[in-house]
Amino acid sequence: MARSADLDFVRLFTDGACSGNPGPGGWAYILQHPASGKVIDGSGAESATTNNRMELTAAIEGLAALKKPCRVELVTDSEYVGKGLRDWSPKWKANGWRRKEGKSYKPVVNVDLWQRLDEVASRHEVTVTIVLGHNGHPENEACDRMAVAAYKALVADSR
Repeated sequence: MARSADLDFVRLFTDGACSGNPGPGGWAYILQHPASGKVIDGSGAESATTNNRMELTAAIEGLAALKKPCRVELVTDSEYVGKGLRDWSPKWKANGWRRKEGKSYKPVVNVDLWQRLDEVASRHEVTVTIVLGHNGHPENEACDRMAVAAYKALVADSR
C-alpha cells in the first residue's frame, strides 16, 4: 500500500526547443505519478521566441497542470531553468527581480516567465534534477520530440 507521501509525489520532465534563437519554438512536459502509474503530457509552440523562453514555459505549463499541491521532482536538461529556480530566483526576487551586474542591478531577462514560474512553483515542494540533454534519457528525449513536433506543426500551419 502506498504511503500518503508517495501519493503526493510526481515527476515532471520538461524540454524546450527552438529553430533559430530567436525563431519558432516549442515546449513540452511529461508528468508521471509513480504511485498510480498515471502519465499526462502537454506541448505547445510560439512563432517567435528563444530556447530559454521555451524551457521556462515547459516548466511553467507542467507545474500549472497539477491540480493540487505536490512534491515535484522537476527533471530538466536546462541549467538555466534548473539553476535559476533552485539558486538564482530567490536572490532575484529579493532584489525586485533584478540581478547584480558589476556594481549595479539589471533587470532579469525573461522576468515575465521567471515570475510566473515562481508563482506556480510556490504551490508545490519542488526539487530540481538537471540531466544531460540528447543523451538517451527516455523522458527528456520524448519531451524534445514533442517540443520539436509542436513548433514544426506551427510553422507548417502558418504557410
